[in-house]
Amino acid sequence: MNVAFYWPKLLWIAAALPLLVLLYVRVVGRRRRALAKYSNLAMVRDAAASTGGWRRHLPPVLYLAAVALMVLAIARPHAIVTVPSAQRTIILAMDVSGSMRAKDVAPSRLAAAQDAARAFVKLVPPTTRIGVVSFAGTASVVQHPTQNRDDVLAAIDRFQLQRGTAIGSGIIVSLAALFPGQGIEVTETAPRRTPRFPPEPEKEFKPVPAGSYESAAIILLSDGQRTAGPEVQKAAQMAADRGVRVYTVGVGTPAGEALSFEGMSMRVKLDEAALKEIAGATRGDYFQAGSAAELIKVYQALNAKLVFEKKDMEITALVAAAAAALALLAAGLSMLWFNRIL
Repeated sequence: MNVAFYWPKLLWIAAALPLLVLLYVRVVGRRRRALAKYSNLAMVRDAAASTGGWRRHLPPVLYLAAVALMVLAIARPHAIVTVPSAQRTIILAMDVSGSMRAKDVAPSRLAAAQDAARAFVKLVPPTTRIGVVSFAGTASVVQHPTQNRDDVLAAIDRFQLQRGTAIGSGIIVSLAALFPGQGIEVTETAPRRTPRFPPEPEKEFKPVPAGSYESAAIILLSDGQRTAGPEVQKAAQMAADRGVRVYTVGVGTPAGEALSFEGMSMRVKLDEAALKEIAGATRGDYFQAGSAAELIKVYQALNAKLVFEKKDMEITALVAAAAAALALLAAGLSMLWFNRIL
């Protein structure tokens, strides 16, 4: 664990520690010289026994260690530590476009995605709210964020394949589910189907640093091939401006599979570049799953990421508590063995 300090200049106080060691050595030496003046050998042996041995030196050593920790605490140390995540709402944005019928992931992309999503839901702590958004040519909330796992699993079971892949709409509708009071919507013009975004709500919106919103996250599962809806880059930027991380999961294989539908044939491939771009813009991560087993492992890894996270935290209180514990231990041992404190 790499430790740094907010007030590193105060570490110069540690220069006094060698002086304390020298002072202790001098006091011990003075006691021994005083004992040598006794004429009664029995008294000398008894007094020497009380001042010698490891027991005599252990409490002062512990106290010196406590002082050293106190100096570190004064300098306000901080470090990257793993802590329980503050995230309380997760939106599962699931691709239900026609390309998800491809069987390059057995038994099919959609079926494998549903199995993995069910496994993920069962792993998430019960206090976490989960919402479900499905997207194809359009996107919709099929389950608003809830702690009721049965409702979430039922929503996952209801998925039906549809035409089109509007990944941008899936992201925006997920944001609308997370921030219902911000008036986030998806609209499109009819003639050229060119996506446009509505004006921001009357309440002034101030962007925040990407990835800074720790109370929610979006997990987007798709093959990455956008065919409709708003531009993915703009949707990802909307999430980044709100500090929401989007973790993308690529379902399928780079080679893909040829599908025939209504007399048309096309090859559906996994577009990893698009999914990586979304994750990168929002400070999330990208995962690729080429099989059903790998997909479940991905969701297990995501669960670990969402339950625990690494944060740069000030650990002054921990260091100060350790110093207090050592000081109390030193005093307790000294009282137990010598009926006095040091």
